[in-house]
Amino acid sequence: MKGIQGTSNKTYRQLMGNGLRYEIPKFQRDYTWEIEQWDDLWQDIQALLSDNDSEHYMGYLVLQTSNNKEFQVIDGQQRLTTMSLLILATLSCLNELIEMGNESEKNLKRKDSLLNSYIGYIDPVTLISNNKLKLNRNGDDYYKHHLVLLKDLPLKNTNASEKHLRECFKWYYDRIKKTYENGERLAGFIENIVDKLFFTVIEVTDQVNAFKVFETLNARGVQLSSSDLLKNHLFSIVDETKPHISEIEELENLWNKIVGKLGEEKFEDYLRYYWNSYNKSVGKKDLFKTMKSIIKSKKQVFDLIRDLNDATDVYLAIQNPEDRFWKDEPEIRKSLQELKLFRIKQTYSLFLSAFRKLEIDAFRKLVEICSVISFRYNVIGGLNPKNQEAVYNAVALKIAEMKNFAVKDFQSVYVRDENFENDFSTKEFKSITHNLKIAKYVFSKIERYLHHNDIDIESDLFSIEHILPESADATWGGFTDEEINRSMDRIGNLTLLEKKLNREAGQKTYSEKMTFFQKSNCKLTKSIPEEFNAWNEDKIAARQRELAKHAKSIWKIQELVNG
Repeated sequence: MKGIQGTSNKTYRQLMGNGLRYEIPKFQRDYTWEIEQWDDLWQDIQALLSDNDSEHYMGYLVLQTSNNKEFQVIDGQQRLTTMSLLILATLSCLNELIEMGNESEKNLKRKDSLLNSYIGYIDPVTLISNNKLKLNRNGDDYYKHHLVLLKDLPLKNTNASEKHLRECFKWYYDRIKKTYENGERLAGFIENIVDKLFFTVIEVTDQVNAFKVFETLNARGVQLSSSDLLKNHLFSIVDETKPHISEIEELENLWNKIVGKLGEEKFEDYLRYYWNSYNKSVGKKDLFKTMKSIIKSKKQVFDLIRDLNDATDVYLAIQNPEDRFWKDEPEIRKSLQELKLFRIKQTYSLFLSAFRKLEIDAFRKLVEICSVISFRYNVIGGLNPKNQEAVYNAVALKIAEMKNFAVKDFQSVYVRDENFENDFSTKEFKSITHNLKIAKYVFSKIERYLHHNDIDIESDLFSIEHILPESADATWGGFTDEEINRSMDRIGNLTLLEKKLNREAGQKTYSEKMTFFQKSNCKLTKSIPEEFNAWNEDKIAARQRELAKHAKSIWKIQELVNG
C-alpha cells in the first residue's frame, strides 16, 4: 500500500533498542487494560518461560515515523504500555533488594542496565534521561514522574487512566515479587521474555496513511472500536487545515469531557444513539463508515463534537431515573424507572432527539407511551426489537425536523389488545432475579389498579411467592411432573407476599398456604383463598386469564386502542 514504509517482525528487545523512542499521540485513547488482559499476558509469559523454544505473538503495531528514530504509536499502545509497566514492576522489586542491602551493587547494575535498555536512555548530547515511551496527555505525567522514577504512587487526584496504570503496575509487582526471589532471577525474567515476545510492525510516513492502515486492519478483522476510528478521522480532518494549537486543545478538551463523563467503553454506544437521533438509523458496524462519508470539514468536526458534548448529560439522564434532570418530574422519573427495569435501550435515540426539541409536557407523554409500548411489545410479547427501532428512528427524525409527534406514529409497535391479552395469559417469569423484579412490578401495578393499594417494589418487605412451590414434586396437590413444569413459572401461579409469610408458607399445601395468604396486606393475594378453594393447572390458567384482562386496562394507550 502506498505510504507504508515497511512491514517487519520485531522482538520487544529490537523495538526498544538503538535509541528508538515511541510516543502515543495526545489524542489517542487512554490506557484501559484491566485484570483480564494483564492476566492473559502473564499466563502467556509463564507458558513461554516453561518452553525454551517457544515465542509469543503480540499482534500488530502501527507506527508513524519520518526519521526512523521517533515513532507515533497509532495502534498498539495498550500492549507497549503494559510491557513497560511489567518491566517497571520488576525494577521496583530490584530496588527493594538494593534498599535491603541484598547484593546492592550487583542489583543496582542490573536495575540500571534494564532501565536504560527498556525504559529510558541517556541522551549523548544533553546527558538528560529520556523515556523510550511517552504516553498520552492523561497518563504521561504520572508515568514519567512517579512510575518511571519508582516513587510512591499517589492515590488521590488521579484520573481514570492513571488509576489503571497504577493498578497494572501493582498487579504485576505482586506476582513478580512472589515468583522471583533474587536479583539474578528478576533480571533473567526480563532478559528472557524480551527475545520471545514479537510484534508485526507496520511503519507509515504520515497520518493519512496511518489512518488508511487503521481502516485496513479493521477490515481484516483486527477490530478497533468506532470511537478510535472516528477520533483519528476527526483529528486528521482538523490537522489537515494546519489549525492553531488552541483549536486542537479545544477539540481535545471537548473529547475528554465527553469520554470523562461516559467512560471509554460506553462512548461507542453513545455515539450511535446520538447519530441515530438525527439521522437514518445505522448499526454499530456501519457507524464509522457512515459518519466518515458525511463529516468532512473542520466546521462539521467542531459542530459534531460540541453537540456531542452538549447532549452527553441528557444521554446519561435518560438512563438514570434519579438524575437531577427529573427532580421536578415524578411522572417522567416513574416511566424511566419502568424502562430501566425492562432493560429497554431502543428508546435512547428517540429520547435524545425529543428532550432537546419538545416541550416538557410532550416529552413526558412520549416517555409514558414508550413505557407502555415496551411492556406490551418487549416484556410480555418478546417481539423483534429491530422493527421497534425503525419506528422509533422515524419518530426521532420527525421530532428533530418538526418539533412534534403524533401518538399514532407508534401504532405499528403497539401490540393490539387481543394479542396482548393472549400473550399475558400464557406468559412465564422464570425464577431469576431480574424476572422476579418484573413480576413484583406487575403485581404491584395490578394491586394499585384494583385495590388502590400502593406496594413499593423496591422494598424488601414483599417477595414473589410461587403458590405451587418451586421445588414441588408429584406429591404436592396432585400435580403431575408435566403439569409442574408447565405451571411453575406462569404469572397465574405467582403472587406478592410478605417475606416473613413467604418463608413460613414454604412448601406447605395449598390449603395450609391459604391461611398465610389471608394474613397478607396485599389484597390481590388476600383474595386468592376467596376465589379458589383448590389449586391446580386449570385454576392457575383461569387466574392468569383474569389478570390479563386487568393488564389490558392498565398498560393501555387509549388513542391506539382501535388502531
